[in-house]
Amino acid sequence: MIVAIDGPAGSGKSTVAKLAAHALKFQYLDTGAMYRAVAYRALKDGIDLEGGEDLIAIAKNEPIEFGAFGPNSVSIGGMEVTDAIRTREVDVAVSPVSACPEVRDALVEQQRVIGKSTDIVMEGRDIGTVVFPNADLKIFLTASPQVRAHRRFEQNVLRGIGSTDEKEILAALIARDAYDSSRETAPLVQAEDAVEIDTSRLSIDEVVDKIVDLAQAVHARLKHQ
Repeated sequence: MIVAIDGPAGSGKSTVAKLAAHALKFQYLDTGAMYRAVAYRALKDGIDLEGGEDLIAIAKNEPIEFGAFGPNSVSIGGMEVTDAIRTREVDVAVSPVSACPEVRDALVEQQRVIGKSTDIVMEGRDIGTVVFPNADLKIFLTASPQVRAHRRFEQNVLRGIGSTDEKEILAALIARDAYDSSRETAPLVQAEDAVEIDTSRLSIDEVVDKIVDLAQAVHARLKHQ
């Protein structure tokens, strides 16, 4: 069974997807971390973020792994990048990198292989529209830009990384929303059959409970087909 969770940055995708997967005893995959890992590697190596053979080679040839260096760890080419991919620089770099069609093709191929092998909660920006348009359950998480910026601000403070200027974070989120929604390749849009959940005034537990209830209902229906 595939549960696809999409939505803009700061809507709570990673947190609730991880908790929902745990509650359902499904595997969890953060596809955004994959694009961030490629963006980080490109920044580190001084590679053009707008595309080109060197950027595409990273996506095709540098294995991205989850959990190799401990729970929730992310690595690319054997190098742990768990915290490094959450910086302000990567926040800015990931949009042009993820807009590159060849990079998306390479990472989507990996995502589909993983998703077809197990029950999974997969989150990102195009899971229900591009990666798995036939997913058993599609969720689209959203929240006001102000709420999302405040969440990202609190995350940065806790991690001790990135910007701690909330206004700067808000401006960056609004800019990224515009970029991701208007790009030619796999733009951020809500799938027609997705269930929209506005997380602005909901607790994490409330959002997780909604997703788990929906997933269990779909699972029960599939068993009786």
